[in-house]
Amino acid sequence: MLKIAAFEVRKDEIKDFKKAAEKYNVELIFTGKPLSVETFDFAEGCGAVTSLGHSRIDRVILNLMRDAGIRFYCTRTVGYNHINLEYARELGIRICNVSYPPNGVAEYTVMLMLMSLRKYKQAMFRGNVNDYSLEGLEGRELRNMTVGVVGTGRIGRTVIEILQGFGCRILAYDAYPNGSVADMAKYVELDTLYAESDVITLHTPLLESTYHMINRESIAKMKDGVVLINCARGSLMDVSDVIDGIEKQKFGALGLDVIEHEDGIYHVNHTVDIISNRDMAYIRQFPHVTMTQHMAFYTEEAVRSMVYGAVKNLRDLNKTGSSAFELF
Repeated sequence: MLKIAAFEVRKDEIKDFKKAAEKYNVELIFTGKPLSVETFDFAEGCGAVTSLGHSRIDRVILNLMRDAGIRFYCTRTVGYNHINLEYARELGIRICNVSYPPNGVAEYTVMLMLMSLRKYKQAMFRGNVNDYSLEGLEGRELRNMTVGVVGTGRIGRTVIEILQGFGCRILAYDAYPNGSVADMAKYVELDTLYAESDVITLHTPLLESTYHMINRESIAKMKDGVVLINCARGSLMDVSDVIDGIEKQKFGALGLDVIEHEDGIYHVNHTVDIISNRDMAYIRQFPHVTMTQHMAFYTEEAVRSMVYGAVKNLRDLNKTGSSAFELF
């Protein structure tokens, strides 16, 4: 029987992990700690490992896996930029990721759009101190806007589907256009999307080509008063350049569920701590910047899908030699 060591296990995952282990006939041990050199001994005697994205699967960890006879690793995330895939292939360690329904992130994205357009952050703050004035809270209606969707994979496509009901004009950009999306949105060049969109939402993976794609140059191409939404990856934005744009009043609002260098900060209680990410601490204080703690994915359906997917993928690699979610 395959024995799996699960790291970074949250309390909300435990019930699903136990059910998945029973369903797929594997032995499972779990810990809330991330996978690291200091915690690696927990995986002793296991043939497979799973973790979330705060564990850095670098050359050191991969060497430890090889030496311990661990052949399989699955990240319980869609993104995999925390894994040294090339070195894993050299060592013969099989790597896979998981998938979950795109609806949660897509719905959350549209929610951030609406909150940003209706200035809900300030309205909420005022209400907390019994200030029910309206001055400065005049919003804008999505139906009269052009929304640019960067990346039309499963999540971007679902965002576009939801936006159909608002009656807005929708532009789309993707290096690999999706024919089914073309019926709902107009594909344009990225510079055109920047220039014509009132709202821009990012749904592209973090790659070498997309790293800091939102920077001083791309921001300059956008409309004054543009609303920027990012529920994808923090490193798609050069935060210093975004802050500069905020200070120069380029942005009408920002809705950010992610930010660069969030590892070790998000998903942890830092009530009495000093936050070391200065850009994050600074950008969140602007009245038109709404920030949440990388929780767009966080629904019952998504958590269940990620846990069951990880256990099944590792079981399949061990039992059949293949998984539909193996990263090549």
